[in-house]
Amino acid sequence: MSDGSSPPATPLAAPQPLPAGAGEESWPPRLDALLAGFSALAAELDGQPEALLALLRRLEELHRTIQDGPFRASLPADRNQLFDLLQNLERSGGWPYIPRLQLRTFMDLLQREEPTAAMVTTSPASNPASSPSDDTPLAA
Repeated sequence: MSDGSSPPATPLAAPQPLPAGAGEESWPPRLDALLAGFSALAAELDGQPEALLALLRRLEELHRTIQDGPFRASLPADRNQLFDLLQNLERSGGWPYIPRLQLRTFMDLLQREEPTAAMVTTSPASNPASSPSDDTPLAA
């Protein structure tokens, strides 16, 4: 929002249950419409990092809710069926993962945008031109 505040949290709409016996043909168009809505919302929030972060958090929350709820409950109990599901998962691109930007990425982006400034060093042996490695702990 233009005042710097986050948009109000709105609960995600409860999914509409699929009719009994609904095949794979019935849900992809609904999913496409929902994804188009999320894309439109992201475009509307362009330039509002706080709002976009809230959207990403909600999508991650939805991912976890589906993963830990309906998906886990629907896993086959039969070994052969589970093996078939895992083979299908491997063939179709693996487990859906939502990567997170690391703090290091944000720091690198900030350094690129700021003019080069003299760094304050605590040791005469330190090299101000070098940046800390990814495994260097960050100060609290």
